[in-house]
Amino acid sequence: MKKPAVQPNHDPREVLDFGLGTARALEPSPDFLAAAAALGVEFEPGDVDRLGRYLGMLLAANEKANLTSITDAGEAWTKHILDSLTLLAVLAELPAGARVIDVGTGGGVPGVPLAIVMPHLSFTLLEATGKKVEFLRQAAAMLGLGNVEVVQGRAERLGQDRGERGGQGREGGHRERYDAVIARAVGPLNVLAELTVPLAKAPAADRPSGVIALIKGQKAADEVVSAAEALRQVRARHEATLDTPTGRIVVLTKDAPTPRTYPRADGEPKRSPLGGALRRGGDAEPEA
Repeated sequence: MKKPAVQPNHDPREVLDFGLGTARALEPSPDFLAAAAALGVEFEPGDVDRLGRYLGMLLAANEKANLTSITDAGEAWTKHILDSLTLLAVLAELPAGARVIDVGTGGGVPGVPLAIVMPHLSFTLLEATGKKVEFLRQAAAMLGLGNVEVVQGRAERLGQDRGERGGQGREGGHRERYDAVIARAVGPLNVLAELTVPLAKAPAADRPSGVIALIKGQKAADEVVSAAEALRQVRARHEATLDTPTGRIVVLTKDAPTPRTYPRADGEPKRSPLGGALRRGGDAEPEA
C-alpha cells in the first residue's frame, strides 16, 4: 500500500502574535564583525541588517515560544550568527538551487542566518514544535526569505517520505532529496546520523552524495568514535572534523543509499541509539 506523503501539521487558523513587527534589530558588535571577517565572510549589502532583524525577532518572540536560552545581544551574535556562518566553509561549493535541510532548527539556527547570506540556495527548516514553526513562518515572511520553506514534522517521518510514484518516477518527498543536511544542538552523533543521513542524496553516476554538516562541541572526536557502528549501518562515512571559532563541524558523506530500515519510528533513534548509547563524558551540545 502506498504511504501518504508527509504533510505539515499546521492549522492556518492558529496565528500567534509574537510582536515581530515592532521587534528592534540588534546592532552587531565589533567583535562579531572582526570574527566574521577572520572567517572570510563577505556580507552583501543588507545582509548584516537582516541578520540583526532576525535576532531582534528571535529575542522578542522568546517569551512566548521558548526559542533560545541566549538572551544577551552580544552572545546572540556569536553563538547564533557566527556559529551558523561557520558552515559556509562546507556549503560554499553547492551550486545555485541546491537544496539544504536544517533538521531540528528550533528558532531557525543555523538555517535562517545561512538563508540570508546564501540566497542562491533553497533551505527547508524542519521543526516539530508548533509555536516554533509559526515563529519561523512569520519571521521568514517578514525578512523576505523566498528561499525558505518551513516544514512541521519529525526527521524520522521525513526520512521515510519517498514522495508519490508517477510516470517519471517518484515526485516530491524528502528521503535522499537534499544536497546538504545541517543540524545543531539536536543530539549525539550516533542518534543524529540516523536522523540526518537518510535525507541526503545518495551518490549516483551523475552526481556526488549529499553532504551532512553537523555543528558539535569540542569533544566531537569522541562522538565520531562512538558513532562508528551507527555510521556503518546508515551507509555514511566520517569525512572530516573542522575546527571553528565556536566549536567543531563534523562532516559526513554517504557511500550508498541508506537501508530502508532507517530512520526507525518516532523516538526510537533516541531511545535505542545505533551502536549503543554514547558513553559518559560525551560532547555537550552547543547552546540553542
